[in-house]
Amino acid sequence: MLTSIWNAILYQPLLNALAALVSIIPGGDVGVAVIVLTILVKVILFPLSQKSIESQAEMNILTPEINKIKASGASKEEQAKQTFDLYKKHNTNPFSGCLLVLIQIPVIFALYYVFLKGINFQSGLLYSFVKVPVHINMIFLGFLDITKKSLVLAILAGISQYLQAQFMPKPALSLGADNASFSDSFAKSMNMQMKYIFPFIIAFIAYNISGAVALYWITSNLFMVGQQIYVQREKNFKIVIK
Repeated sequence: MLTSIWNAILYQPLLNALAALVSIIPGGDVGVAVIVLTILVKVILFPLSQKSIESQAEMNILTPEINKIKASGASKEEQAKQTFDLYKKHNTNPFSGCLLVLIQIPVIFALYYVFLKGINFQSGLLYSFVKVPVHINMIFLGFLDITKKSLVLAILAGISQYLQAQFMPKPALSLGADNASFSDSFAKSMNMQMKYIFPFIIAFIAYNISGAVALYWITSNLFMVGQQIYVQREKNFKIVIK
């Protein structure tokens, strides 16, 4: 039952969208269709992902105030109350960013699964009004076979993941490096891993699956870089206006 729901709500619509794109793209270049579909999904999810990025940035801005509350010597109950009042004053929900990410995960995973499973338009999952593309070209831009491993695309996927991590909002330490709490140390460690280790993992996965998956990661990461730059500029602009 869960598989049927998954196919009906997420996987099948995305597969049909990909088939429709391949039909209208000159030469039936599936690689170009993968890029276009990834961008379309990212644009649809843009409001949610933007709010998530903004929420993380707002939490970083409030960190100094939270530090003062922690250093005040008040009881845990009083600290919790003051922290809640601070969030309420700035209209910030510390859990909203996580919630918005969780909402996006099924859609993003379904898009990834379309490319991971292998692009097959003969599976019987196409809608009646979506025809099987006449021309299906798996050679991206005429020289990269996206059904096979691609070292070039895998390296680019790793580089794009590194760039994406570079532009992520940086976690702020609570009480300085000497008195950093466990959560601060964990956040810093995760940030370092996302920046220097995760790109190698993405490159390794992209190389060992297919060029289509690598194209997905490259497009997705570069879109996120652009979005993070946009959010940062919007935040700076609002600060200047104030």
